[in-house]
Amino acid sequence: MWTHLVFLLFVALAVYAQSLTGFALALILLGLISATDLVPLTDAVNAVTVMVFVNACTFLYQRFPPHFERWLWPGVVSSLLGAAVGTLLLTWLAGTFYQVVKLLLGISIIGSAFLLWRAAKPLEKASSRPAFVLTGAISGLLGGMFSAPGPPLVYLMYRQPWTPEKIQESLIFFFGAGALLRLLIVVPTDGFSLQATQLAAEAVPVVFLVTAFAAGRSSPLSPPLLKLLVCLLLVATGGGTVGGALSAMR
Repeated sequence: MWTHLVFLLFVALAVYAQSLTGFALALILLGLISATDLVPLTDAVNAVTVMVFVNACTFLYQRFPPHFERWLWPGVVSSLLGAAVGTLLLTWLAGTFYQVVKLLLGISIIGSAFLLWRAAKPLEKASSRPAFVLTGAISGLLGGMFSAPGPPLVYLMYRQPWTPEKIQESLIFFFGAGALLRLLIVVPTDGFSLQATQLAAEAVPVVFLVTAFAAGRSSPLSPPLLKLLVCLLLVATGGGTVGGALSAMR
């Protein structure tokens, strides 16, 4: 019983952070579960996919009509293609070379967090549609290879001259679409275990309630503080990637 209560507490914390930043749910929840060994990580990953999709649907419904850029759609399409290529590369880049690439990825994520933190102000005008298409493809590629699709898109979004709400909605929409694709692949191939189903069923009401609460209110964080939080989360992502690569190379 305590295991499930702690799990739901972790879910509430991660979902609230996701609603603030647009991308932190999987990072925080899987990080906490990995650190505490609370439930099997593979089951948690599948359950998180359901949570991300429910979070996206609830958040965008509460904010209807959403304010994300329409040309985010081509970026979603390119990310799906990138994910397919990344999955194929995963089977080709085996062993030490794969870990070296993963190590370089982690270092680049930390570097992007530093560059984002140093950026005194956003870009003067929004990036072009090709920039979103290219970034979507890179995000999908990294998602297929390393299950880390977020950093390139997060960096691009937080450089735009947009309100925090618009950035939130754009990121949540993007990752919600990715979660739907993953569910369409995993569920028909019997990759969703009974325990993952139970965890998802337990978490969905918490995801719905916390998301509805957060989406109906403005962010309690100022833009500079929100930007700092995003940078710290990117550093945590990069650090975890570097640590996993170094551990596998020993």
